[in-house]
Amino acid sequence: MAEPDWKGAIRRWRNLSREERQRRHIAAIPSHVANSMAMEGEPVDEEWIRQRITQRMAQLDVSKPNLAS
Repeated sequence: MAEPDWKGAIRRWRNLSREERQRRHIAAIPSHVANSMAMEGEPVDEEWIRQRITQRMAQLDVSKPNLAS
């Protein structure tokens, strides 16, 4: 007897590295935000959210102090 799909999905998720799970969580944020905003009657473009996150991450990278100095 084949196991239910959800059990296999959980097993595959648990077998991923910590870094991959974190990457997938972060990658899902724009979709979650766009869907939530649409449900509130204030739709926002998912691609716009992705662009804003990319810009913000770039700003954070630039503003980190250089510990070697």
